[in-house]
Amino acid sequence: MNWKRALVAAPLSAALIFSATGGPVSAETSDSNPSVDTAAVDLRADLGHLLSEHAFLAIEAMRNGADGSEDFEASVAALESNTADLSEAIASVYGDKAGQSFKDMWSAHIGYFVDYVNATAEGDEEAKQAALDELSQYREDFSQFLETATEERLEAGSLADSLQMHVDQLIGAFDSYVAEDYEQAYNHEREAIGHMHMVAKGLSSAVVDQMPDQFNNTMAVTPAGDLRTKLGKLLSEHAGIAAIAMQNGIEGAPDFEASTNALSSNTEDLSSAIASVYGDEAGQAFNNMWSEHIGYFVDYVNATAEEDEEAKQEALDNLQMYKEDFSAFIEEATGGNVEASAMAEGLQAHVNQLIGAFDSYANGSYDEAFNQTRDAYGHMYGAAKLISSGIVADNAAMFASDMPSEMPDTGMGTMAEQNSNMMWAWILGTSVFALAALIAIRKYTTANHDK
Repeated sequence: MNWKRALVAAPLSAALIFSATGGPVSAETSDSNPSVDTAAVDLRADLGHLLSEHAFLAIEAMRNGADGSEDFEASVAALESNTADLSEAIASVYGDKAGQSFKDMWSAHIGYFVDYVNATAEGDEEAKQAALDELSQYREDFSQFLETATEERLEAGSLADSLQMHVDQLIGAFDSYVAEDYEQAYNHEREAIGHMHMVAKGLSSAVVDQMPDQFNNTMAVTPAGDLRTKLGKLLSEHAGIAAIAMQNGIEGAPDFEASTNALSSNTEDLSSAIASVYGDEAGQAFNNMWSEHIGYFVDYVNATAEEDEEAKQEALDNLQMYKEDFSAFIEEATGGNVEASAMAEGLQAHVNQLIGAFDSYANGSYDEAFNQTRDAYGHMYGAAKLISSGIVADNAAMFASDMPSEMPDTGMGTMAEQNSNMMWAWILGTSVFALAALIAIRKYTTANHDK
């Protein structure tokens, strides 16, 4: 594992080690001082990052395997790096032996998905069923492993049901892709990514309950933690799907339109949250702002295909303009708790990572393309932490620990839990005037650019 990959697992391991040794970790010191930056919420966020990234990378690797694409080995290597990061995370909680057991079982279930891909390519229905049978057995074994590890705080039966959902989503995404039902393939992919955040929610809650002293007696599931998780999910999903859509664009892939539709659906999820508070007009205004920067990435892809260096630079210049405007929006929306300069720096990293991933892919440097894609995916969790911390600091009363928060059951949660927009109403409610002002600023800026 190179140093970049090691940094992915570092936040989780550090949070656990520092809290276990009595070192510095942030904590919610009172109901009036909620925080997204606690050891328990860090655990939930880091598990959500790595588990959802697993789903994203597994689906991409399975598609690449079906196509026999040149970047297949690179996608598998990225998936293996994710497994190494997850195993290190488990080892940091339960020790090296448990970490190795996790790695062995986790790698095995990835192997069964590969068997299913190979059997599909060969048209071997018997081998496909054998792979599904192996996944079924894995489901039972891994559920028992987690039940034992968490001292029965997670119940094996509920875990098995959740793992079956994971299997169904990945197999469904792959089967739909092979059947050329690309829209459904991306629907399954988005469901798989979201589901793994629910897995992280249940697992982190169980671990924190099992080892409260190691997490400064903070909770993984709080209103502030829900906000950070929600933003992390949507922002990382944006980065992952954007990277794939850009690759599909330069290749003229048959699933290009479906990948851009999935990216638009991700945008709609953000925009509908705005609309649920401010109404359709404000929601559409936000949609326009967010869609705009996606359009500049599309411009860069098109310019690359046409080998138009001037158009490529124009796209980068437009992204630079957007970076400044959106950073001002975040600073205003958070009452100055997130400085525009810090936000701009993060947005520039986002641009560099997606452009870097695309350029590497277009040049045939597939390992680097997936390294950059992983960096882009992981970077968005830092952005989510930054933005959510600003919102919570500006609206502390909304995120007091006695506010409602979706609590996991002894399993890993249900898909229905992912659909609640109630938290978004709390998050955004008192920011209405800031948002309205920024929309006006944005319209003014655009008008002046057009002059």
